[in-house]
Amino acid sequence: MLNVSAVDVAYGPVPVLHGLSFGARRGEILCLMGRNGAGKTTAMKAIMGLLPLTAGRIDWDGVVISDLPAHAVPGRGIGYVPQGRRLFGDLTVAENLAIGLSARRSPPSVREAALDLFPALRDRLAQRSETLSGGEQSMLAIARALCVDPGLMLLDEPTEGLQPSMVAAIRDVLLRLRGEGRAVVLVEQRIDAVLDLADRVAIVERGSIVETADAATLHADPAILRARLGV
Repeated sequence: MLNVSAVDVAYGPVPVLHGLSFGARRGEILCLMGRNGAGKTTAMKAIMGLLPLTAGRIDWDGVVISDLPAHAVPGRGIGYVPQGRRLFGDLTVAENLAIGLSARRSPPSVREAALDLFPALRDRLAQRSETLSGGEQSMLAIARALCVDPGLMLLDEPTEGLQPSMVAAIRDVLLRLRGEGRAVVLVEQRIDAVLDLADRVAIVERGSIVETADAATLHADPAILRARLGV
């Protein structure tokens, strides 16, 4: 289980997260929602060790990962798809996947399992990632994260700018990961996608969690979203 406990994070002198606390269990999809600038991306970077904590702690499966350097976090079985994908554009699809494998010294079978989820990438292994379409780049970013064979997947706006068919494909992959008993933490702005996908939704406001609810509850009472998100 992931536990984010009373976490504070600042960019220089500017505080961004204030006592942020939430948990994510294996076999569930937790969505972080909030207005732009609420701290969602900062929370994901903090989990990955890319930003230092000024207070609090982050645990994954009984290990305090907030004590680890950033390069060691994927080795604990945590995959990360950052906002904007952040692929190595000059490298091929195969080379991007190899970087994911090296983070945890995963065997080739892990890459094959990732490619089974995104078979279109098999025909593009020798192609530079910068030449892929937006949807293909999203597939590659997720496949690269899966190459660490993660028990926890963090995805920051993975469907941003994608056509509906690609959004549906990513949704199916996330549901499959949940079915395999992995924990998924998702930052997403698309209300319809979230309510059809997530088990629970945690609403971030000014760097703190102000509301956590089952997705079914939000389906039945959208007033919570209207009040918190203005939608």
